[in-house]
Order: sequence, then C-alpha cells, then structure tokens
Amino acid sequence: MSKLLIAATAGIAMCGLLSAQDAGDWPNYGRDAGGSKYSPLDQITPANVSKLAVAWTYKTTDPLGTWEETPLVINHVMYFASQKNRVIALNADTGKELWSYDPKTPRVSEHRGVSYWPGDAATAPRVVLTTAARLIELDAKTGKPVQDFGDNGEVNLRIGVADDFPLARYGITSPPAIYKNIIILGPATQEGPSKGPSGDPRGFDAKTGKLVWRFHTVPQPGEPGNETWGPGGWKGRSGPSAWGGMTVDPVRGMVFMPIGNPADSYYGADRPGTNIYANSVVALDALTGKLKWSYQIVHHDLFDADVAAPPSLVEATLNGKRVPAVAEFSKVGMLFVLDEMTGKPIWGVEERPVPQSDMPGEKSWATQPFTVKPPPLARLTMTKDEVASISPESHAYCLALFEKYKTLGAFTPMALEPRLSFPSSIGGGNWAGVSFDPKQSYVFVNYSNLGQTGQMETSPAGAPMPYRNKGAYGRFMDKEGYPCNQPPWGELAAIDTKTGNVAWKVTLGSFDDLEAKGIKNTGALSLGSSIATGGGLVFIAATADSKFRAFDSKTGKELWMTRLPASGNATPITYRGENGKQFVVIVAGGQGHLPGSTPGGDVVVAYALP
Repeated sequence: MSKLLIAATAGIAMCGLLSAQDAGDWPNYGRDAGGSKYSPLDQITPANVSKLAVAWTYKTTDPLGTWEETPLVINHVMYFASQKNRVIALNADTGKELWSYDPKTPRVSEHRGVSYWPGDAATAPRVVLTTAARLIELDAKTGKPVQDFGDNGEVNLRIGVADDFPLARYGITSPPAIYKNIIILGPATQEGPSKGPSGDPRGFDAKTGKLVWRFHTVPQPGEPGNETWGPGGWKGRSGPSAWGGMTVDPVRGMVFMPIGNPADSYYGADRPGTNIYANSVVALDALTGKLKWSYQIVHHDLFDADVAAPPSLVEATLNGKRVPAVAEFSKVGMLFVLDEMTGKPIWGVEERPVPQSDMPGEKSWATQPFTVKPPPLARLTMTKDEVASISPESHAYCLALFEKYKTLGAFTPMALEPRLSFPSSIGGGNWAGVSFDPKQSYVFVNYSNLGQTGQMETSPAGAPMPYRNKGAYGRFMDKEGYPCNQPPWGELAAIDTKTGNVAWKVTLGSFDDLEAKGIKNTGALSLGSSIATGGGLVFIAATADSKFRAFDSKTGKELWMTRLPASGNATPITYRGENGKQFVVIVAGGQGHLPGSTPGGDVVVAYALP
C-alpha cells in the first residue's frame, strides 16, 4: 500500500470517528466513540466567548456526594444520572425535565455518566445505566425499563465474578462503551486485600443482556503472561479492573481500555513479576474480546498508579506520515501516544532505573517506562529548596513535613519509614483523560502537581498480607490544604501530535484568598477533562477552585472565566440546540476526591451566547 493511500485511509477513519453522529449532538461520553472530546461546533469563538451567560440550570436535589457526571445529548434530549444514579432526561434547550427513572440505589455512589445505544431496525433506542453492580436498560423515549433485557430490564453484574466475595467492593463507576450491539464495561474493585472479585472487562448483548465475552486481566493458567504474576499470584486476585471507562474504533472494530493497578496497591510480594495487563492500555476485538495488543505503563505497580482514563483515539505523525494513534495520560504524569495498530510508542519510551523497595519479601521492578516525547509533564521529584512559601507559617510547616518524609525521586516506593512520592495517587492525570483537536493537531492535557505521603506497617496477626499501608493516601499539604511543593499546582498543556513537542503550557486554576494576598497564578488541583471545539476553544472546569474557563486552543490564552455554584470535577459538553444555539454545559457536583474541593453541589449549568 502506498504512503499516500495509508495516510488517506487513516484520515478517512478519523473522519468516521468524528462524524458518525450529528455534529450538533454529544452522543458518547467522549462525544465520539473514540473519545476525542472534540466538537466541530464553531458558533462560540475566541472573539465572542467572553459574552457567554447562563442559559438555564437544573438542580437534582439529591443527597450530595461525589458527582463527576458528563451528560449526553441526542436529538435535543439530554441524558445523565444524578448522585443517587437516577437517570434524568431534559429538554436540552430549556433544562425542563422530560422523565426520570430511579433505580433505588441504597446510597450515593461515584458516577460519571450513562451510555446510549441507538438500537436497530427492530429495536428502539435505549439508555444504558450502570449502578453499583447492575446493568440497566431504559427506553430512551419513556425512561421505562426494557423488560426483555436481562431480568425485567437489568443484569446482576456480580454473578460469575464476585460470587466468592459477597461483601467485597464491586461496582461500575464509568459509562460502558458500545460497539454495534455489544455493551462493554469494566468494574471498580477493592484496593486491598489482594484476594477479591475479578476486575475482568466483559461484553454483553445490548438486546438481551446475555454475556458475549470476558477478558482476563490476570491471565489464568495456560494463558500467555500468567507467569508475570508469580507462582499462584493469579489465584483469586482482586482486579486489576478497567474502572476508568473505554473507547471504541467503530471502523476497525477495536475497543481500548485502561487497566488499573493490582491489589494490594502498595505491597506486591504475592505477585512477583511485571503483572501483565495491570497498569496498561489494552486493545481487544470489540466483538469477541480477543487480545490485539497491550502496553504496560507501570511495571509491578507499588504506587497506586492506575491507568485510569479512557484512551483517546487521535492522529500522530510517525516517520513523516499521519497514522491512527491512542493517547493515554496516566497518573504518573506522562502522555503515552501509541500506534493504534501495534501498541508501540510513536515518539519513543525509555526504560530507566528507579528506586527499589526495601520492604521484606518485595521484589520491585528495576526499571519503569519514561516518555521521550513529550517529556514527563507533571512533577516527579522535589528538593528542599522547592518547598512552598506562600506564608512563613506554611513554609515552616511544609519544611518540617518534607524533612520527616524521605523521597528518592520518581517512583519512590512506600516503606516502613515515612516516604514522599510524586505525583500523588490522584495524579498527574486521572480518570478524565485528554481532548484532541484534529484541526490544530493538538492533544490537550490537564494535570496536578502534588506529592503523596505515607508509610507501611506490620499487619495485625491473622491479616491476609504481612504488611499494609499506614496513611499511604496522605497528601503533601499544609494546614490550609495548599500543596507543600512550589506552584504551579495545576497546569494545562497542548501537545503537537505532528512533533510530540509541547506547543504551549499554562497555569490552570487560582485561589481567591491567595490572590487577595498578592499570590497569583498558583494553579489548582484538577479532576475532570477539557473539551475542544471547532471554534478554536478549549473549555475546562475540573479545578478545585469552582471556576469554569475557556482558552484559545492555538495559544493557551485564557479568554473566559466564570464561577460555579460548586467545583466542576467533571468533563463539560457542547451541543447545538433546536433553536440553533451552541450550548456549553458543566455539572457542578463539588465534594469530589480533590483536597480543597468545595462542598457538594447538585446543579447542571448550561451556557450560551445572549
């Protein structure tokens, strides 16, 4: 095949990903099936974005909790789930409720969105809800359960994977991917102990709810890679799970999934080896679940460094030609761009020596992958001279904390002595991932610069593992909740996929009380992603400062900022209303996993030009 034909084929495939649905809709979690989070809408531009104003709001009035929802919009109807996983349909122009469905979950649970199956000639469109360990299908027009799906509209997802662990955590926090008539999902499982429910992703028939395929994230005896889990390390292993959501290439029939860390998170003596598929991007045949390729971002994880974000399908330049690629920004603060067909890095990755664990019985891996292009984006190390000094009191507190905790550089493992590592377990990056502008050829990434403190201790007699973490999820922060490392604490960057170089990088986030003292441009921690538009804009909330912003996609210049009723720890969307207006919507849920995030919120906020 000629180079010209290869390039043309790649371009056609990308166009197919981006234009499979009406340009005015937001029909998937990442808008297109490949998760680019790009909309071609261009009514809102750098010239007029400053005029954006609230068009409507909707309050769920549910109990407050971790609400990271990204709504969908199809044919002028918005679908999303509330904090208690009530599915709600709104008129996308007005915010008026059309219907709601209550699955009667016993408590507020972490949730990021619903999915939409358009049906076929014999089947009406359906809204797909995953809540706790239930897979539910609703008629998209009425909100009523589809009675011939599963058992009266739902499937119990614990059956076959969590039977032996009835009290263990097993739930679905991210919306499933859908390819043709296959619903593809992965669970969230426990961080420890190491024995528990399987984290295997599975595919279900969208019409009947019957299981179609299952992929073993821990290879079973006789399967390739079983030996990377050590003798018996596979048996009864909890996770690793694809909790962060998945993306699909509908042209090539492939599904791409981020696989999380193994349990226990910080001690892996019972799993010597690289632990294949854990902390990896895995590509499968979407119809059969058969492995295409996998790429591991962290070997033998001892850092809770999940690969958490849905891999985004992009284009990148390899040997002078544009090729389909997969972009994954992980907790370790590095952007991995992989060839979609082979899983090999586009711009190179180096295996570099890292600090070794001194925990009894532990056999940590000697090297870890480091991206060559772009270089690591988030902070990976820190010195005494880099302790923050936003006030004398803060500096003194943080300096004492820094001297208490020992840091050995990137990939510092936990130990029986207090340790400090970068980034923290919230990243770097986390579950939200990147956005991609095919017009600019830029990938946009937001990330946090924060350290993690903790140590290990001997477990009580009779515990399943000899050691456990003691405050391993501690954050390297002062008494006021500000990071103890020097700013910037949050950043937004654009990576040019033609070169692998950083096109621009800006501080993301600010704090009013610090700015009142003259301390500006600190940045803020973020959870949630950006979106890119054909109008030349990047929209992002995500930060713990309860602000929503728009940036010029070419330069990174901040053009618009508004205050939200609560932190928008979610990914926004944009769509065209029936009235022709372009709307931008963010869920202001607050009270997420970010330190310093605002109290909970329950508001969906829509913006449009006057």
